[in-house]
Amino acid sequence: MMIREAMLSDAANIAKVHVDCWRTTYKNIMPAEVLEQLSYEQRTELWNANLSGEDGHLVYVAENEQGEIIGFISGGPEKSGEYPPYGGEITAIYVLKEYHCLGLGKGLFMRLLQHLSSMRIHSAIVWVLADNPACAFYEKLGARLVVEQHLIHIGGKNLNMVAYGWRLF
Repeated sequence: MMIREAMLSDAANIAKVHVDCWRTTYKNIMPAEVLEQLSYEQRTELWNANLSGEDGHLVYVAENEQGEIIGFISGGPEKSGEYPPYGGEITAIYVLKEYHCLGLGKGLFMRLLQHLSSMRIHSAIVWVLADNPACAFYEKLGARLVVEQHLIHIGGKNLNMVAYGWRLF
């Protein structure tokens, strides 16, 4: 397994992982019609835009032995300014279900922390659906719950978001 910085040519493969992970991770959390309407094409457009940005945000991908992208993380400086103790943010982290528990998520996380540290950013925040099993992953990495309730509306359903944060890494 290898972790490397993403390139613009990776957008379609990142999009596939993104959609596939949403469909497995959020299956019993988000309305089914929302997950059914996801498309690789729309997410490819999103990742083309994300990978073209120059705002200090980076994307790293994890590849299997065949060179296929099986996970990714994106993040950089925290943009909202609403959480001053946290200078960085993780905007997305996904690993295909069949590759869970192999250390890829932690490896991606550590690579992004190195990037943030190189920018003299020593804290980060991540927003996650409260019902997402990944909450345990963040806690295992030493995050603490920062915000316990932030409702968002998706597909006619109110969902609770929470934020986890890390400081002094």
